[in-house]
Amino acid sequence: MIQPGATFKDNLQQLPPIDGVQRIDLVDAAGTVVASIENQPGKQGSVAVYQYLKQAFGALDARAAEHGLAVFGEHTADARERPGAHPNVDRLLALADGGEALSIEIV
Repeated sequence: MIQPGATFKDNLQQLPPIDGVQRIDLVDAAGTVVASIENQPGKQGSVAVYQYLKQAFGALDARAAEHGLAVFGEHTADARERPGAHPNVDRLLALADGGEALSIEIV
């Protein structure tokens, strides 16, 4: 597991590559895909973080969400100040605050 620093860019360099990943699906307890993150420009950092969380934690629970928020670095503070600006960070904030755990599927 990485020790996240203050900046997302530096943290991103420590994560495994996302070559071959088409998207990340987040699935609730009922088996419903509640969100997908496509591997495309502007979302590749989120794909890398969520793939890493799957590898490090197995699922997306409050503990994994807290770690993910640290990995997102300065984007976490920005997401708290501007809800909706960073939906993939917002999702982690909700989980860290007691939201329902999700499974992470790498496609």
